[in-house]
Amino acid sequence: MSTLIPFPEVAAQRAWRNQLELLLASTGEGVYGVDLDGRCMFINRAGAEMLGYRPEQVLGRNMHDLMHHTRADGSHYPAEHCPIYQAFRKGEPCRLDCDVLWRADGSCFHAEYSSYPIRDRDRITGAVVTFVDISERKHAEEQLQRAHDQLEQRVAERTQELSAALAEVARSNELLRRLSAHLQGVREDERKRIAREIHDELGSVLVALKLDVGWMKARVAAQPQLVVKTAAMAGLIDRAVTEVGRIITDLRPSILDHQGLWAAMEWHAQEFLQATGLRGRLTLDIAPEAPAPDGDLATAAYRIFQEVLNNVARHANATAVDMQVQADTATLRIKVRDNGCGITLEQLRHTGAHGVLGMSERARHFGGKLEIGPIRAGGTRVRVWLPFNENVERNNDPVVDL
Repeated sequence: MSTLIPFPEVAAQRAWRNQLELLLASTGEGVYGVDLDGRCMFINRAGAEMLGYRPEQVLGRNMHDLMHHTRADGSHYPAEHCPIYQAFRKGEPCRLDCDVLWRADGSCFHAEYSSYPIRDRDRITGAVVTFVDISERKHAEEQLQRAHDQLEQRVAERTQELSAALAEVARSNELLRRLSAHLQGVREDERKRIAREIHDELGSVLVALKLDVGWMKARVAAQPQLVVKTAAMAGLIDRAVTEVGRIITDLRPSILDHQGLWAAMEWHAQEFLQATGLRGRLTLDIAPEAPAPDGDLATAAYRIFQEVLNNVARHANATAVDMQVQADTATLRIKVRDNGCGITLEQLRHTGAHGVLGMSERARHFGGKLEIGPIRAGGTRVRVWLPFNENVERNNDPVVDL
């Protein structure tokens, strides 16, 4: 049965009808073509139904006026700004997933669409557009974002409570340091607990959903539309699993607990270089007799290393970074050097330099020391010493200009 309704004013439709009819009828995506005036030359039944019309109601209509006339915020969407029309106006294809399309009943839906010019030799005669309803995907993304925001809010609330307690009992520098260390420990424990709850509870739910969708797919094999739908649902679940894994890693990298500090630092360095595109490498020089840091010391060393690299990405404007981690029987040393713009004394002394203060306090808590400053040849160098013996006398000047 044909899904295309002849439209006498569009001569090109007759030439395409036989070739496109079966293809358009078999796809669950909406597909339509427009001429140089933006009028619909053909549309498949899936596309018309997605918009709330019959195909014959759409043919000959200006598609922007029909389904793309208003933005998501309710403001008017001028046709001259429509990316779909640029395909036949300028020959520029587009693919977007952050827009809405409008139905016949006045409601809208989140859509992913692409528009490509139709060429007859060197002449553009129109454009072909495909679109699909991604409302469920957007809803899943919004739920994940809300869950992430709620988790961050819970961590922030705990941090705020402990910070308030810290301010009340800040009668001496030593007490402030002890409370600061306690704050970091509680925050890490809370992150670990939340990450574990997400993994155990939300992870198991997503796995169950994946299995149920697989079960459904096996039983609707004779119904192509349901097969497409279940495949889309499975894709959404896979994306949710990926996002959950990213949130868990942001809260607490499991590799730190399972494989130790050296593996965690090597993994984070690789992820950092890949994400930023900077040149560089991490050199691990671990003596065979060096102890393997664990517990609070491993967490502190990892967070200092993480914060140093975050500062390189945010502030250094560098193209390369060199990272070294050394350990012997007594001391763990971390060295990071970049070729960026170089930190200044004003920046080090700025009251808002919380990242530097946090790193120095972490190091100080374990009797360690942090030095940070500009290099004569350009860039910034950070050096951290963390003794394995926590009874080492603590240094009172952790931040030093090199």
